[in-house]
Amino acid sequence: MNSMLDRRRFLQGGAALAGMAGFAQINPDFLVSSAFAQSAKPMVFLSAENITGNWDPTAHTTLSQKNIEGFVMGFLTRTPMKLDDPGAVVYELATDIQLLDPHKLQIKLREGITFHDGKPFKAEDVKATFEYGARSDRPAQWYPGPTETLTITTPDDFTVVIDTTKGGYPAHLFIFLASFLPIMSAKDIAGGPSGVLSQRLNGTGPFKFVEQRGNDTVLAAYDGYFKGKPAIPGINFTFTGDSTTRMLSLMNGQASIVERLEPEQVETVRGNAAIAINEVVSVENKYLWFRCSKPPFNDVRVRMAACHAIDREMIGEILGSAGHKSANYVSPVKFGYVDLENYPAYDPEKAKALLAEAGFPEGKGLPPLEYITSVGFYPKTKEYGEVITAMLNEAGFPVSLTVLEPAAWNERLYHRPGGGPGHMVDCGWSTGSPEPDLILRTHFHSSSHRICGIEDAEIDASLDKERNAPTLEERKTVLQTETMPLLASKVPALSLFTSVMIHAMQKEFQGLYIYPDGSMDASRKA
Repeated sequence: MNSMLDRRRFLQGGAALAGMAGFAQINPDFLVSSAFAQSAKPMVFLSAENITGNWDPTAHTTLSQKNIEGFVMGFLTRTPMKLDDPGAVVYELATDIQLLDPHKLQIKLREGITFHDGKPFKAEDVKATFEYGARSDRPAQWYPGPTETLTITTPDDFTVVIDTTKGGYPAHLFIFLASFLPIMSAKDIAGGPSGVLSQRLNGTGPFKFVEQRGNDTVLAAYDGYFKGKPAIPGINFTFTGDSTTRMLSLMNGQASIVERLEPEQVETVRGNAAIAINEVVSVENKYLWFRCSKPPFNDVRVRMAACHAIDREMIGEILGSAGHKSANYVSPVKFGYVDLENYPAYDPEKAKALLAEAGFPEGKGLPPLEYITSVGFYPKTKEYGEVITAMLNEAGFPVSLTVLEPAAWNERLYHRPGGGPGHMVDCGWSTGSPEPDLILRTHFHSSSHRICGIEDAEIDASLDKERNAPTLEERKTVLQTETMPLLASKVPALSLFTSVMIHAMQKEFQGLYIYPDGSMDASRKA
């Protein structure tokens, strides 16, 4: 039987999450008996995004590397994140999670697992991973508070107790976060950020890291995988930034799986009997991020004017099957999602009025503005970027569009002193967990300056309030009635739509389960 920790049952059942231990593969036959597995050929995955060159899971927020980590690294739990039940959790390295009291969470671990370098997996590895991942100096700090707000104990080799008393926030925040950060070896972590962590991946997953050959990441089946050695001998991840090249490689049989299809490509391959299409409403929203720490978007009226100038319905028409309507800062598969009544709608007259109120009647006095986007990674960015640019110009914003290939766009993406390049940036944000703070706190709390760089005491207070709610149900109420509406009134960014993750694959790969963040599980069936 599948081991499922269900959010609704957690809310109804109080502190205990017992009675759900024991993990079974949902599709244990895929890696062993699928048609492709019997061919004994490596799987070739063409990635739309480059890698960073630093393999430390806490050193990046790059989706291509997260996908690779999904095959190599082990996770305490996995979260399928389906629309009908975003909070469902499946155990992996953990076998049981119990909330002992509001500030203490106990995690029981699976025995008999080893890392790819031969080290036995134990509680010390979870403790080291949590403490390291929470460090404030990590570029991808994922936990509710910095390391000094946690006390983590290991009563035995397979039990971990997280105590958040010092931080003052509830321990239940770790339930969703347990599915996001891959578990690293305590031995590797001891070497620090410049040690082996940065040089290669060392996990407990079905495939082990072999080497990096230029744009190719080479993985091999791991003999000691606790669910059994995969019959597929290896996986090659190759960065291929051009969507047409990815599609042609699939059509001629050189690629096994390609990601981020353009809508017209979907229609092209639907009639091909040798190729399967996988579409799923993703965990990723696409945003127009404003550089809130520099003029003119340090003024909420200018930001709101830009939002009212953009017709998101028209963007949806351009995207077709690649976009899903949403009216919030998180995807509908995130905990706490609700359509916000005050989410800014298309209203060009209101846009012009707000610009005038901010001192820029008909845009007079505004400096030249740069809108930065990418091409080849996300579907239709250039096309809808041109439409957004035209709509903003019509409202009085003197905007020019800069289109960059993924590596150059990545280099200009993040906030830096002075606000960062340009004035607006198109970017998605995909996190493999239902946890909403992986979006909200990461981007909109003043302690983190990822892209927009906003510093707002009212937003900080609301984010702290929802984080500190004593129960998940109370937290959901604060998120939906206070925090999310506040963000919609301050608009540090405009969430344009929720991405639909579209993959095309050779028919033999239909047994793969593709999560809403784009990572994959070859032991699961969709």
